[in-house]
Amino acid sequence: MTINKLETNPNPDLVVIEDNKPKWYLPKTRREGYRNLHKINRYGLLLRSDLVLKLSKSYNNEIEKIPSVKNMTNHKYFCSLLVGKDQNILYEKYAEDFSETQPQTIMSITKMFVNLFIGKLVEQKIVNLNDKISHYLPNIGSGYASATIQNVLDMNIQNSYSEDYTDPYTSSFLHEPVCGWRLPENLNENIGQEEYLNTIKSNDGKDLSNNSKFSHYKSANTDVIGILIEKVSGRSLKEWLLDAVEAAGFEDALYMGTDRYGMPWISGGGCLISRDFLRYGLLFSRRGQGVGNRQVGSPAFFDQTLKNKGSIYMRLTNDKSLYYSNSTMKSGDWIGHSGLGGQFLAVNLKTGVVASYFSVIDTKSGTDDEYKKNMINMLDEIVNKDL
Repeated sequence: MTINKLETNPNPDLVVIEDNKPKWYLPKTRREGYRNLHKINRYGLLLRSDLVLKLSKSYNNEIEKIPSVKNMTNHKYFCSLLVGKDQNILYEKYAEDFSETQPQTIMSITKMFVNLFIGKLVEQKIVNLNDKISHYLPNIGSGYASATIQNVLDMNIQNSYSEDYTDPYTSSFLHEPVCGWRLPENLNENIGQEEYLNTIKSNDGKDLSNNSKFSHYKSANTDVIGILIEKVSGRSLKEWLLDAVEAAGFEDALYMGTDRYGMPWISGGGCLISRDFLRYGLLFSRRGQGVGNRQVGSPAFFDQTLKNKGSIYMRLTNDKSLYYSNSTMKSGDWIGHSGLGGQFLAVNLKTGVVASYFSVIDTKSGTDDEYKKNMINMLDEIVNKDL
């Protein structure tokens, strides 16, 4: 039997359409894209917990009285805001076009998983944060070889990788074909995460020192640490993630993007429903103590994360800054992380209050500095309250 040549078209969800972006990330379709990225992503895995952390509604009326809460939950970008402590939901609100069963990407908030994993390896004395990356990854490129693990965790190095979202050709967008957020220019070129990370170079042979006080935010940093975790532990990153999912007691799934060969995209590939987003934060509030007496992370490493100087990520007010430390953002007694396009998780390690916020910024770049600052200041106010 003769078979004629089969006609094909590039996958419409993944092909670059305009401004060097795929359809799901364009402003007019981003809100829908963020909610369906777990289905759009070219590669991925799905992890579920055997035990589910029970949550009870115990609403605190003081939260909705906070002016910033009223403002932010009525903003056009808003999707959901949950506040919790222990096993109680203290506040829960959704946009009219959103629901408690709707997954959404948490983007870079997956970076917080690395705090749990590297903390355990430090506790077990398997890694020393003052060691250079090349001590554990001898094939890594010049963009990371001479950097210490600590500086990479703190977004405190400089190299050729860029993450300027206003530039459609920034490195972070060109990184996307590796983990399936868009098609590569040449469909026959499908490299894995490790191969890609090994190509990152130093800036014209310069050393990697960041001589400013401010973070040089690079998602590739977290992916390098993910490779390191696999190499030194002898366990796949998938196994580490499953430990965390089972400790958190997710009700739904962690939908995790990967490269073509199954390596999780730990720097930003996860999707969760809103209540599991809260459960994720509650796991940190318990310093890694999980359901079924499972322990992930290191309680002592949480203290180290708060004490670590880190680098300045953002000025929140004239006298308050957000710092980057051990793959988290921190201010005072809380740690957390932002996600590209309007996500944030804040966890007060002293009071145990957690606030998780979903939204979708529809600007051309997916960024809005004033909105982001207002979002973080709102969450800062919530988690610092005595609830």
